Amino acid sequence: MYLQHLHLQHFRNYTDQAVTFQGQQTILIGDNAQGKSNLLEAIVLLATLHSPRVQRDADLIQSGQTLAQIQGYVLRQPDPAELALVLRASGRRTWMVNQQVQRRQVDFLGYLRAVFFSCLDLELVRGSPGQRRDWLDQTLVQLEPLYSQLLQDYQRVVRQRNALLRQDTVTPAQLAPWDDLLIQTGARLIRRRYQLVERLQPLAQTWHHRISQSKEVLTVRYAPAVPVSVNDTEAIRTEFQRQLAAKALAERMQKTTLVGPHRDEVIFTLDGQLARHYASQGQQRTLVLALKLAELELLETVFGETPLLLLDDVLAELDQKRQRHLLTVIADRVQTIITTTDLARFEPPWLTHAQQLYVEQGRIWPRE
Repeated sequence: MYLQHLHLQHFRNYTDQAVTFQGQQTILIGDNAQGKSNLLEAIVLLATLHSPRVQRDADLIQSGQTLAQIQGYVLRQPDPAELALVLRASGRRTWMVNQQVQRRQVDFLGYLRAVFFSCLDLELVRGSPGQRRDWLDQTLVQLEPLYSQLLQDYQRVVRQRNALLRQDTVTPAQLAPWDDLLIQTGARLIRRRYQLVERLQPLAQTWHHRISQSKEVLTVRYAPAVPVSVNDTEAIRTEFQRQLAAKALAERMQKTTLVGPHRDEVIFTLDGQLARHYASQGQQRTLVLALKLAELELLETVFGETPLLLLDDVLAELDQKRQRHLLTVIADRVQTIITTTDLARFEPPWLTHAQQLYVEQGRIWPRE
């Protein structure tokens, strides 16, 4: 898989900018707040329809404009694809593949896959559970595009059920149909997250050992809010129902849904110790790097094509040893687009072979 061309119109600080990528490695060079991260964000949107930085589409549109457009031309098997995403301040989107409007977002997903790693991802270890759930969900969207619709359905059920719980006069009979939908959609989410962590765990463990060259053992464990120990939909539904019944009074008092995958957790341990509490900064960085490389390997294994690797100023957060290991691992087998403020972080072979582009105030041009 190879992103050959990208065209941004009124996206963030880009008025009208086209970029043609050459070779497997591209370095975007520039000071902070010039548009380097914005370009990577545009690629992530084409891959996942999800911004890693903001919730509202209005925040992605250039000031004074009503819409923005991202276009990309992807070389992939079996056929290349021309992708276009139109964003509107109202939140309404248009998705196009080969100039044909797609009725559902699920029909757009899967044409481009990318693993995104930014300095914000270093919070995966010590950040909120929501950040770890979001990481699982965005990985699942690329593995199984239909998951995006399932996730939306579940979130809608939670919103509707919470609205009912906020009513003092709500009765169990009124909640019952929403309970059923919560269990039905929630159990499917839990099962998919369970399966994903089962597949990522050995890959992350192997990558962690390679990078750290230590005897520490990394464990990635899924801890669903509905406690289950088996990958069985009926068992999950049964336990889900039991948990809802047990927390019915607490939900009525707190006026919110207390059971379901919107409260799931992912737990990282090193030699059995919680990484969130005990890992040093260096250990945290190694752990997150191992997770990202495991994600990339899983996508490559499942689809037979290597996804893009987008690195947003992460070299500044890694020591020299980890920098060298990362750049050696990706080498020429992965199309990599990496942002930096300082070319001195790269070893000569990388600078010799990489396409180098300057970014300044929403404009991009080649470095001679």
